[in-house]
Amino acid sequence: MNTNAPDMPAPTSTSPIEKPRAFVGLRLLSLVYDVFPVVALWMLAAAGFTFLYFVTGHVVRENIQPFSSWQWFLWVTCFFLTGGYAVLSWHLGGQTLGMRPWRLLVERLDGGLPKPRWLWVRFLVGMVSLLAVGMGFWWAWIDKDRLTWHDRASGTRMRRMPKGWDPDAPRRR
Repeated sequence: MNTNAPDMPAPTSTSPIEKPRAFVGLRLLSLVYDVFPVVALWMLAAAGFTFLYFVTGHVVRENIQPFSSWQWFLWVTCFFLTGGYAVLSWHLGGQTLGMRPWRLLVERLDGGLPKPRWLWVRFLVGMVSLLAVGMGFWWAWIDKDRLTWHDRASGTRMRRMPKGWDPDAPRRR
Protein backbone atom coordinates (compact mmCIF):
# COMPACT_ATOMS: atom_id res chain seq x y z
CA MET A 1 0.00 0.00 0.00
CA ASN A 2 1.29 3.45 -0.86
CA THR A 3 1.48 5.34 2.43
CA ASN A 4 2.44 8.55 0.64
CA ALA A 5 -0.93 8.95 -1.05
CA PRO A 6 -1.93 12.64 -1.31
CA ASP A 7 -4.96 12.24 0.96
CA MET A 8 -3.12 10.24 3.62
CA PRO A 9 -0.56 12.12 5.72
CA ALA A 10 2.72 10.48 6.63
CA PRO A 11 3.13 9.43 10.27
CA THR A 12 4.77 12.01 12.45
CA SER A 13 7.34 11.22 15.07
CA THR A 14 7.13 12.57 18.59
CA SER A 15 10.05 13.50 20.76
CA PRO A 16 11.43 10.76 23.01
CA ILE A 17 10.48 12.82 26.08
CA GLU A 18 6.79 13.17 25.19
CA LYS A 19 5.24 9.83 24.26
CA PRO A 20 1.52 9.77 23.49
CA ARG A 21 -0.60 7.31 25.43
CA ALA A 22 -1.49 3.99 23.81
CA PHE A 23 -5.05 3.73 25.25
CA VAL A 24 -5.00 -0.05 24.73
CA GLY A 25 -7.30 -0.73 27.69
CA LEU A 26 -9.76 1.97 26.67
CA ARG A 27 -9.74 0.74 23.08
CA LEU A 28 -10.60 -2.77 24.22
CA LEU A 29 -13.29 -1.51 26.60
CA SER A 30 -14.85 0.47 23.76
CA LEU A 31 -14.89 -2.72 21.68
CA VAL A 32 -16.84 -4.44 24.46
CA TYR A 33 -19.41 -1.62 24.40
CA ASP A 34 -19.61 -1.77 20.62
CA VAL A 35 -20.54 -5.46 20.75
CA PHE A 36 -24.10 -4.49 21.75
CA PRO A 37 -25.11 -2.38 18.70
CA VAL A 38 -23.25 -4.78 16.41
CA VAL A 39 -25.09 -7.82 17.80
CA ALA A 40 -28.37 -5.93 17.29
CA LEU A 41 -27.44 -5.41 13.62
CA TRP A 42 -26.55 -9.11 13.32
CA MET A 43 -29.90 -10.08 14.81
CA LEU A 44 -31.73 -7.92 12.26
CA ALA A 45 -29.71 -9.49 9.45
CA ALA A 46 -30.40 -13.00 10.76
CA ALA A 47 -34.13 -12.24 11.00
CA GLY A 48 -34.10 -11.04 7.40
CA PHE A 49 -32.22 -14.13 6.25
CA THR A 50 -34.56 -16.42 8.18
CA PHE A 51 -37.57 -14.76 6.58
CA LEU A 52 -36.06 -15.12 3.10
CA TYR A 53 -35.16 -18.74 3.84
CA PHE A 54 -38.78 -19.56 4.67
CA VAL A 55 -40.15 -17.57 1.72
CA THR A 56 -37.99 -19.59 -0.68
CA GLY A 57 -39.88 -22.78 0.21
CA HIS A 58 -38.14 -24.20 3.26
CA VAL A 59 -40.13 -25.66 6.15
CA VAL A 60 -40.87 -23.19 8.95
CA ARG A 61 -39.09 -25.29 11.61
CA GLU A 62 -36.03 -25.93 9.44
CA ASN A 63 -32.89 -24.02 10.38
CA ILE A 64 -30.32 -22.65 7.96
CA GLN A 65 -27.78 -25.45 7.69
CA PRO A 66 -24.25 -24.87 9.01
CA PHE A 67 -21.69 -24.10 6.30
CA SER A 68 -24.40 -23.78 3.65
CA SER A 69 -24.31 -20.98 1.11
CA TRP A 70 -27.09 -19.25 3.09
CA GLN A 71 -25.00 -19.24 6.25
CA TRP A 72 -21.82 -18.09 4.49
CA PHE A 73 -23.72 -15.21 2.90
CA LEU A 74 -25.18 -14.33 6.32
CA TRP A 75 -21.68 -14.22 7.85
CA VAL A 76 -20.36 -12.06 5.02
CA THR A 77 -23.37 -9.76 5.48
CA CYS A 78 -22.72 -9.53 9.23
CA PHE A 79 -19.04 -8.74 8.59
CA PHE A 80 -19.92 -5.87 6.26
CA LEU A 81 -22.65 -4.62 8.60
CA THR A 82 -20.04 -4.46 11.36
CA GLY A 83 -17.64 -2.60 9.08
CA GLY A 84 -20.38 -0.27 7.90
CA TYR A 85 -21.30 0.56 11.51
CA ALA A 86 -17.69 1.35 12.39
CA VAL A 87 -16.82 3.28 9.22
CA LEU A 88 -20.02 5.30 9.22
CA SER A 89 -19.61 6.15 12.91
CA TRP A 90 -15.97 7.16 12.48
CA HIS A 91 -16.71 9.19 9.35
CA LEU A 92 -19.71 11.07 10.71
CA GLY A 93 -18.50 11.81 14.23
CA GLY A 94 -15.08 10.27 14.72
CA GLN A 95 -16.35 7.76 17.26
CA THR A 96 -18.55 4.74 17.70
CA LEU A 97 -21.04 4.40 20.56
CA GLY A 98 -18.45 2.43 22.54
CA MET A 99 -15.84 5.19 22.19
CA ARG A 100 -18.08 7.95 23.58
CA PRO A 101 -17.86 7.15 27.33
CA TRP A 102 -14.06 7.43 27.20
CA ARG A 103 -13.99 10.41 24.81
CA LEU A 104 -11.93 8.48 22.24
CA LEU A 105 -11.79 9.95 18.76
CA VAL A 106 -10.46 8.58 15.45
CA GLU A 107 -8.79 11.18 13.26
CA ARG A 108 -6.10 11.58 10.63
CA LEU A 109 -2.58 12.09 11.88
CA ASP A 110 -2.94 15.81 11.10
CA GLY A 111 -6.17 16.05 13.13
CA GLY A 112 -8.69 16.03 10.27
CA LEU A 113 -11.41 13.56 9.37
CA PRO A 114 -10.17 10.52 7.44
CA LYS A 115 -11.77 9.51 4.16
CA PRO A 116 -14.04 6.45 4.17
CA ARG A 117 -11.63 4.31 2.15
CA TRP A 118 -8.93 4.74 4.83
CA LEU A 119 -11.51 3.98 7.52
CA TRP A 120 -12.28 0.71 5.71
CA VAL A 121 -8.55 -0.04 5.74
CA ARG A 122 -8.57 0.71 9.46
CA PHE A 123 -11.50 -1.67 10.01
CA LEU A 124 -10.04 -4.51 7.94
CA VAL A 125 -6.58 -4.32 9.53
CA GLY A 126 -8.27 -4.01 12.94
CA MET A 127 -10.10 -7.28 12.25
CA VAL A 128 -6.81 -8.96 11.36
CA SER A 129 -5.35 -7.53 14.56
CA LEU A 130 -8.18 -9.01 16.63
CA LEU A 131 -7.84 -12.39 14.93
CA ALA A 132 -4.13 -12.32 15.81
CA VAL A 133 -5.06 -12.35 19.52
CA GLY A 134 -5.07 -8.55 19.61
CA MET A 135 -1.39 -8.25 18.63
CA GLY A 136 -2.07 -5.11 16.61
CA PHE A 137 -3.54 -3.45 19.70
CA TRP A 138 -0.69 -4.55 22.00
CA TRP A 139 1.74 -3.24 19.39
CA ALA A 140 0.83 0.31 20.47
CA TRP A 141 2.85 -0.20 23.68
CA ILE A 142 6.10 -0.68 21.75
CA ASP A 143 5.44 1.58 18.75
CA LYS A 144 7.43 4.84 18.87
CA ASP A 145 4.28 6.89 18.13
CA ARG A 146 1.97 4.58 20.15
CA LEU A 147 0.01 3.62 17.03
CA THR A 148 -1.68 0.26 16.48
CA TRP A 149 -1.40 -1.76 13.29
CA HIS A 150 -4.67 -0.33 12.00
CA ASP A 151 -3.59 3.21 12.91
CA ARG A 152 -0.39 2.76 10.89
CA ALA A 153 -2.09 1.11 7.92
CA SER A 154 -4.80 3.77 7.62
CA GLY A 155 -2.88 6.93 8.53
CA THR A 156 -5.17 7.52 11.50
CA ARG A 157 -4.77 7.71 15.25
CA MET A 158 -6.94 7.56 18.32
CA ARG A 159 -6.98 10.49 20.71
CA ARG A 160 -8.62 10.94 24.06
CA MET A 161 -10.39 14.25 24.17
CA PRO A 162 -10.38 16.45 27.31
CA LYS A 163 -13.28 16.53 29.74
CA GLY A 164 -15.97 18.95 28.63
CA TRP A 165 -15.18 18.34 24.94
CA ASP A 166 -18.24 18.71 22.69
CA PRO A 167 -18.45 15.75 20.28
CA ASP A 168 -20.84 17.74 18.07
CA ALA A 169 -18.42 20.61 17.52
CA PRO A 170 -17.35 21.00 13.86
CA ARG A 171 -14.04 19.37 12.92
CA ARG A 172 -11.56 19.84 10.10
CA ARG A 173 -12.29 17.85 6.95
